Amino acid sequence: MSKSESQSHIEQILKAVTSAPQSLLLLDYDGTLAPFHEQRDQALPYPGVVPILQKIIRSGYTRVVIVSGRDTTETIPLLGLQPTPEVWGLHGLQRWRPGEGLDTVRLDEDSLDALSDADRWLAYQELRHQAEFKTGSIALHWRGLSDWGMEDLRGRALLGWKPIAERTGLELLEFDGGVEIRTPEADKGDVVRIVLDEMSPDTPAAYLGDDATDERAFRALQGRGLSVLVRPRWRRTAAQVWLKPPEELLDFLTRWLDACRERAGLGDQPVAVRK
Repeated sequence: MSKSESQSHIEQILKAVTSAPQSLLLLDYDGTLAPFHEQRDQALPYPGVVPILQKIIRSGYTRVVIVSGRDTTETIPLLGLQPTPEVWGLHGLQRWRPGEGLDTVRLDEDSLDALSDADRWLAYQELRHQAEFKTGSIALHWRGLSDWGMEDLRGRALLGWKPIAERTGLELLEFDGGVEIRTPEADKGDVVRIVLDEMSPDTPAAYLGDDATDERAFRALQGRGLSVLVRPRWRRTAAQVWLKPPEELLDFLTRWLDACRERAGLGDQPVAVRK
């Protein structure tokens, strides 16, 4: 993607935000709004992100939706946004909405049994201390290890997890800093499709993400909005635009806020989200 092409895509979406009664901004958390941290509970947003997002939300012209692989109980406190926007967790297995609480997809017994097998393999390999256990998935993290250490953990995990996934239908998903075995009930692409269906078909929309887990969201948005890869180094992606955090991310969010303010200057009231 060339710089000029990227700028053209950005200008186009911002122009649409300025003229539309409502817009949609979907945002991944780790690696996108916040830098990665070896201590996951310390992965706070980049300085400046929260104030801008708060102003975008309070403008009333943009529906802000956070789409994370984390549990929502982790994401919401780390965000520190007031008011708290809609937050999807566990790649779409959870949905938290202001005033409505948390909905969680119910998992079938076969998936739960398969995840128990994956857990037993980690125990056998003495790797449980490197793992994160979530509803519907287990993630093995190796961020901060040497290249040799990462390859060792990856190889040992996949030795047992790959046959389990092939036998049971669970998914193996490698991400920046680890690998996850998870149920296929929901993914970030499903989230994008659900949220888009709740909006008017001509609503300007953008999704910002950094990881392989966001690629399904990028593809789900094709033809409906702007997909943005946010990471320090470029990689092959379905996204239309690449932004380096934090400076280019902050610039994009600031320009989105400016578009909302310009829209407010037209005097029309924000429209309610169609549910």
